[in-house]
Amino acid sequence: MKYYAIQVKTRGEEKYIRLFRAGHPGFEAEIYFPQRRLDERRGGVVFARQTGIFPGYIFLELENDDSILRHHWNFRRTDGFFRFLKSNQNIRALEGRDLETVLHFIKRVGPVAGKSRAYFNENSRIVVVDGPLLGLEGKIIKVDKRKGRARIKLDLYDDSFSIDLAFETIEPSSAAGKG
Repeated sequence: MKYYAIQVKTRGEEKYIRLFRAGHPGFEAEIYFPQRRLDERRGGVVFARQTGIFPGYIFLELENDDSILRHHWNFRRTDGFFRFLKSNQNIRALEGRDLETVLHFIKRVGPVAGKSRAYFNENSRIVVVDGPLLGLEGKIIKVDKRKGRARIKLDLYDDSFSIDLAFETIEPSSAAGKG
C-alpha cells in the first residue's frame, strides 16, 4: 500500500471527504483524517474539543502509483482542494519518517487520539504507559501537568509544527502492573 497526502482547506477536511465520496461513490480507497480530542475549560465549564492532528491535510491509502494518477483529477476538482504533496506536478507517496508519523496516527492510534496514560519519574520526566503519546516521547517539547497536555513537534515533508495531545497522570506503581 502507498499513502499520499492532500492539502485541503483547514477546518474543511471532513466536508472535503464528504463531497469527494458523494461525487465518486465507486472510489474504494481509504481516506483518513486523523483527529485528537482535548478537554478545554472556558468560564469554568469543561468541554471536549475535537480537531485535526494534521490541520489541512487528509491521507489516501492506495494500491499503487497508478491509482493516484488515474484519480488525481477527481481529487483536484472537489471543492476545498489545494494541492497534492509534494506538489501537483510531483505527486509522491509518503516515505521514511513522514510515513512513520502518519501511520502512527492512522493505524496504531485510530481515527481519534484520546488521552494517553503517563506518570512522572524521579527526575520529573514524563513516562508514557499507553495511548497516542506512546512512541512519541522523543518528540515531546513541553508538558503542562495542570492541563494534562503534552506538546509534540511533528514533521511532514519540509514543514514542522507542534500540537497538544492529552494525557492523564497515573501512579507509577499502577504502571508497573500493566507491563
